[in-house]
Amino acid sequence: MGAKLAVYGIKNCDTMKKTFKLLEEEGVAYEFVDYKKTPPTAKLLEVFLEKVPLAQLVNKRGTTYRKLSEEEKDGMDEASTAIPVLVANSSMIKRPVMVYPDGDVLLGFQKEKILDKK
Repeated sequence: MGAKLAVYGIKNCDTMKKTFKLLEEEGVAYEFVDYKKTPPTAKLLEVFLEKVPLAQLVNKRGTTYRKLSEEEKDGMDEASTAIPVLVANSSMIKRPVMVYPDGDVLLGFQKEKILDKK
């Protein structure tokens, strides 16, 4: 990734648009990785999970999660069963996932934390 902030998500998501706007207003250089063009890999999700808990990475409020079977939902508590589901359904990953050059990972639109890290 280089020494630039990496922002992962889906381009047309409202939360992503707010994030892009804030980063651009603040002059923060970033590289955007669109899950629709570059789907997340199990290895990438493992990198995220080294820094953030699985329960925070999974967006349980979205329609994709709600459409899962009860068995699939039960499996979302363990990385070994959740990662394949997240790879197949990237819209279930909380957005944005921001990976900073120092390795820190920030989930979701948290204006104060984003500004603190710039």
